[in-house]
Amino acid sequence: MKVTVFGASGVVGRALLPLLSGEHEVVAVSRGSVEQEPAIRWEEADVAAGSGLEQALHGAEVVFYLVHSLGSRDFERQDRVAAGNFARAAARAGVGQIVYLGGLGAEGEGASAHLRSRRETGEILASEGVPVTTLRAAMVVGKGSAAFETILALVDRLPAMITPSWVSTPTQPIALDDIARYLAGVCGQKEAHGEAYDAGGPEVMTYRQMIERIAALRGRRPMIVEVPLLTPRLSSLWLQLVTPVGASVARPLVEGLRNPTVARDERIRKLLPFELTPFDEAARRALLP
Repeated sequence: MKVTVFGASGVVGRALLPLLSGEHEVVAVSRGSVEQEPAIRWEEADVAAGSGLEQALHGAEVVFYLVHSLGSRDFERQDRVAAGNFARAAARAGVGQIVYLGGLGAEGEGASAHLRSRRETGEILASEGVPVTTLRAAMVVGKGSAAFETILALVDRLPAMITPSWVSTPTQPIALDDIARYLAGVCGQKEAHGEAYDAGGPEVMTYRQMIERIAALRGRRPMIVEVPLLTPRLSSLWLQLVTPVGASVARPLVEGLRNPTVARDERIRKLLPFELTPFDEAARRALLP
């Protein structure tokens, strides 16, 4: 089967490609040029500009959409434009299935702009009639994941933290290897057409617990003091000062952290049963050089 992955050079895309290349003819798509590698053909395309889509989608039966504009000044508008361009091109190309990675917490009232954009993107992808399979995930625990790298930077740089109340928000992080395995598993599955699955890891925890457990792996014991007065704007400025995340990424991330991101159903675990990676093990892998 010919499978095309948009956003293939990102953290999740890179983890997904080896799982697909053993069974399918894989085309990996990125906005910039990438060195060719065995069993995978790289193409250049830009979903926001609408360029290169026809060639990248030619003959594709299943297409993965791992694209987002987080970090751009007007990421919501850019996500809408990109999803619309992609949905129309996929319909014209006769694609049989789109697999989309969205976000947990996007369905609730009061969802952040980032999570609303993830939900809206999924709706637009389905608007041209191509069946969409959506996997909704919380924080991906893996090297290069913006949320994970932010927490790691807090642990490594601050012996004491004055944190906003979002550190007590429940979340269900998932290992990078596990979300890649779920994505690969729904590829070509007709049972999954038109379905949206919650994809959480094996543990529900707060961000504070996550910070403490990563700190323990680092041999650290930071003091954490929660205060209710840090607004998303102040929190994002604070993160910008002490982590590698820029303000354009930090603020939407912080606003999203206010929303509980916990799986509401486990249908994906019945569809694709395997043993999920415990948080500490996923974090250990992400911390390897």
